[in-house]
Amino acid sequence: MSTSILIVDDEDRYLRLMECNLATEGYNVLKASNGQEAVDIAVKEHPDLILLDIRMPVLDGFTACERIREFSSVPIIMVTVFGKEIDRVHGFDLGADDYIVKPFSISELLARVRAVLRRAQSQETTFKQGTFIHGNLRIDFTRAEVYRDDNPVYLSATEYRLLLQFAHNVGNVLTAEQLLETVWGPEYRDDKEIFWVCISRMRHKLETDPKHPQHIVTRSGLGYTMPLIQT
Repeated sequence: MSTSILIVDDEDRYLRLMECNLATEGYNVLKASNGQEAVDIAVKEHPDLILLDIRMPVLDGFTACERIREFSSVPIIMVTVFGKEIDRVHGFDLGADDYIVKPFSISELLARVRAVLRRAQSQETTFKQGTFIHGNLRIDFTRAEVYRDDNPVYLSATEYRLLLQFAHNVGNVLTAEQLLETVWGPEYRDDKEIFWVCISRMRHKLETDPKHPQHIVTRSGLGYTMPLIQT
């Protein structure tokens, strides 16, 4: 079965441009012209990736991203004319996985798509069996599900990949650069705002007290760690 990509944009020229080039690469393309259509299609079709414009009628991309994150961890690339850092951070804060600014080249678009899909696929092949427990946190690797105090925690695809890195390296200190390279890719090594936003979101989801984290702990001047728990 071919990989399905949902493209969402209210400008026909961008829809046609993305559809033509993605279809040429062998992807199955789904289309929506506003954020509400995107949410509806995401619910029904379960795409493997979403390319989501921001400035749209009915429901803007930020709101659509937030709603999709309520029920899905599908990778989302925000596609927009907004290139300011505050807009990028806002998109990542809502659970987006990547960002591409209009106008973009087809080679850049395809490279971003391949990179995000590659990260998602690598997640699926990690920790195929077993359950990981860290205090009141539990990860079911088989189902890619996370629980805090036996209550489900909904993470984005990127948040889940980042959590796997900590679970796989319990007791070790990992630098922001290491984690950016491993989870996002080498080209993101210096993109610290993405990382900080992701860590903040995860702490609010995983920690009983985000201001005093027990699962993802900062080691000042060194990096971040999931500490060993004494039994």
